Amino acid sequence: MVEDFAMRAASLNADAQSGKLDRALLEAAIRAQGAAFREAVSVGHEHLFADVALFVTAAQVGQMQAVIEAVERIVALPGWCAERNTNSATNKISTNPVIPAQAGIQSKNNAFIETLDSGLRRNDENNKVQHAAKGVFYGYDFHLNEQGAHLIEINTNAGGGFLNALLLDSQSNVSLPGISPVHASTGSARTGKYLERLFLAMFQNEWRLARGDAPLNTIAIVDERPEGQYLYPEFLLAKKLYESAGFEAHIVDPSALQTSEDGLYCNGQRVDLIYNRLTDFSLQCCPALLHAYLDGSVVVTPNPAHFARYADKRNLARLTDAQALRRFGASEADITILHEGIPQTRIVRAEDAGQWWAERKQWFFKPYSGYGSKGAYRGEKLTRRVFDEIMQGGYVAQKMAAPGERSVCVNDAEAVSLKFDVRCYVYDGQIQLVAARLYQGQTTNFRTPGGGFAPVRVVE
Repeated sequence: MVEDFAMRAASLNADAQSGKLDRALLEAAIRAQGAAFREAVSVGHEHLFADVALFVTAAQVGQMQAVIEAVERIVALPGWCAERNTNSATNKISTNPVIPAQAGIQSKNNAFIETLDSGLRRNDENNKVQHAAKGVFYGYDFHLNEQGAHLIEINTNAGGGFLNALLLDSQSNVSLPGISPVHASTGSARTGKYLERLFLAMFQNEWRLARGDAPLNTIAIVDERPEGQYLYPEFLLAKKLYESAGFEAHIVDPSALQTSEDGLYCNGQRVDLIYNRLTDFSLQCCPALLHAYLDGSVVVTPNPAHFARYADKRNLARLTDAQALRRFGASEADITILHEGIPQTRIVRAEDAGQWWAERKQWFFKPYSGYGSKGAYRGEKLTRRVFDEIMQGGYVAQKMAAPGERSVCVNDAEAVSLKFDVRCYVYDGQIQLVAARLYQGQTTNFRTPGGGFAPVRVVE
């Protein structure tokens, strides 16, 4: 029976005419958000939403959920944070953490880690507030193929949750026999309206964990030059959601934040909670925010502690190191789940450059603190110049796990195959939403005709 479901999902994904989005319903949902949102998605966002849904099996969803649950159990072990910045992988390439100090990439990364660790130590000593927060919108990104579901990376400021809620809600009346949204039993929601309530409750819970019964009044969504960010439209959706619940809400560049004796301010108003969308995970780009985070005068979610615990790419090496996992106290069952669900990952060492060059086609190279595929390279595409830069340090290498493919027919032309990945939006270990991104090229993007965010449907 499981094989029958897998065959049907594969057949539907290979059919460019199956699971087409109802564009009229999507456009109506966009118009309903108001003029500002309509304008934000009208220019340069032609490929924000894909033309089709993606089909998966319940078994694939189950494996993704099992991997997420295993990661959450491992990260909760006492030894995990104690060794978070030490790669303990036992393999022929990863042996010694010493990397040339003059390496530009590594020097920048060392500065990042030094600031992060200093902040965490100060936070541990002076304030437990930030550690109470769980961190909103974790993104567990998977490649699905015939060998199963493969966790490619974990993000702690994953974008797209609000946009996918809108997309799901617009397509709630579109159905196929034997096809359903991702089951509510996985923690995923069936409609966008339900997701909005779930997201709002998530932010309110972050506040309660840090501040108890104190009133939450003002939320700031913070990113550098927010109106220039590709996902700025979802900042508008978040702001609207906060305001609908009675909160004051602002979308601001970090330069608009100022510290005072009694807290952090924006536009003359004290800020209680920061929804952090910055990709400078150390907060070095915003001294005012970093100071307020460290002294506990504002609740920041997600924050540097969340990044260190989950999203630093070196954690992938630790999660695929059975010996280290046993040392942390992981169960053999969890070790097996991670071995099957996360491609082997290693720290890149300059002294092993010859071996890395010889094996490069088997690996995908990613910077420790990278985001949005920036600085990431498929080994078979590497030039010698870029390879030499990678060897300066600050990178991990992950065994290639091929993404799945989805057939799309663009503008009534011949069908083309797009790659896809699946993102599980997770809060406090629970899957809230499962969405896909369709694309062409080396990594996910929103420049592919027919590609973009896609709803995920389960074949039953």
